[in-house]
Amino acid sequence: MAHRTIHFLRNGAVYMSFSIQAVGDSAVKIQFLGNVTPDLNKEIQFFSRKLHRTQIPGVVEWVPAYDSVTVYYQPHQISYRELCTQIDHVWQLEIEPDGIEPRCLTIPVIYGGGYGPDLERVAAVNGFSTKEVVSQHIQGEYLVYMLGFLPGFPYLGGLDERIATPRLEVPRRETPAGAVGIASKQTGIYPITSPGGWNIIGKTPVQLFDIGAEEAFLFRPGDKVQFYEIEEKEYKDIRECISEGSFEIGRLIQDDKAD
Repeated sequence: MAHRTIHFLRNGAVYMSFSIQAVGDSAVKIQFLGNVTPDLNKEIQFFSRKLHRTQIPGVVEWVPAYDSVTVYYQPHQISYRELCTQIDHVWQLEIEPDGIEPRCLTIPVIYGGGYGPDLERVAAVNGFSTKEVVSQHIQGEYLVYMLGFLPGFPYLGGLDERIATPRLEVPRRETPAGAVGIASKQTGIYPITSPGGWNIIGKTPVQLFDIGAEEAFLFRPGDKVQFYEIEEKEYKDIRECISEGSFEIGRLIQDDKAD
């Protein structure tokens, strides 16, 4: 199956290109060409919405990532060539906004101590105090580029490069749900307990994954995220509200729409 590259023009110049590559016999990877940026992510999210709107026969699901979208399909229902033609058609569609706006969520975090066992390591690697690391982490505005690795795990771009830290040389066998970590130039939150190699600097009491909820994942690709620091009492209070079923997710969402 041939590798295809498609260019789209705007005012006579190429403004967007992507390649289509077969991934086995039941998936294709649409690789967007260019640097990973918030603008590219918007294009990827918009393309994913077009796929949802058009519902190509034979397509099972699609998975958006940093700079690509992988489309899974039933080869007995649609051929590779026909799927490529349909993908080209979907991209060129002009569709009305679907009303789904990116949100800005504010996430409470307790930093350091037993909740953030690697905070001191991140500080030492980058030549800062632990307070400075926390300050830099909560000052950032982060973009959910994609969900992956674990159900609902948000890969967040926008980390201050001054606190970027390599992954642990030896991953932990168990990283708790809610752990807030740093790995290279990314930050993220573990939605469930799992092995992991990210530097854990804190923990949020908020539940990111609820298989019984109408919307199982807290985050959506394209959301913006800000962190704020809390003390242990507030952490325990929020956990108690969640266990009682009285915690409202709406309190995490800012009133103003994300830009």
